[in-house]
Amino acid sequence: MDEDLSIINANTRNEKIKNFFVNNKKVLISSVIVLVLVVIGVYSYDKYTTDKKKQISDNFNAITIDHSENSKDTTLNKLLEIINQKDPTYSPLSLYFIIDNNLLSDQSEVNKLFDVIIDETSLDKEIKNLVIYKKALFNADQANEADLLNMLNPLINSESVWKSHALYLMAEYFYALDQKQKAKEFFQQITTLENPNPDIRIESEKRLNRDLSD
Repeated sequence: MDEDLSIINANTRNEKIKNFFVNNKKVLISSVIVLVLVVIGVYSYDKYTTDKKKQISDNFNAITIDHSENSKDTTLNKLLEIINQKDPTYSPLSLYFIIDNNLLSDQSEVNKLFDVIIDETSLDKEIKNLVIYKKALFNADQANEADLLNMLNPLINSESVWKSHALYLMAEYFYALDQKQKAKEFFQQITTLENPNPDIRIESEKRLNRDLSD
């Protein structure tokens, strides 16, 4: 009796499974097709991004290796193309190469390139903060107080690893203008941070003890 019930239950279960597949055949087939397409799409996208990254990397390396005094314009134009591709690695590196080699003399144009990288390129948070700091450093000699503070406020008002660098830049900016009280305030902020850059903290303490002591 128990054996007969077991056979009946097994047959019933098999029949239910069979009916489920028959009744839902179209849905199951569609689901499998969608899954296959998603897998293919993900693989294709990963391969595309990997190939594109390698191409940009190869281009950047070739451009910087071939650069010479006689090829400044060509180098600049090619590096501008990489910047406008908004690659998180090679767009910033291209801008730094332009600045380090004085390929673009128009400061406003350089600032526009900084903005492309800061505002339009998908960067890791601290890499973005580094670019913000470098933009402020690039402008420090000519910027007024309000503009420089505006550039650095995203770092000053954060817990970024570049916060102490931003405070130090403002401190030295005011010290160079002989605004010693403002300089002192920024140096003091560095010494009270929980985790400032150790070298910057030492230099700030030197400034306070040697040049700004009461």
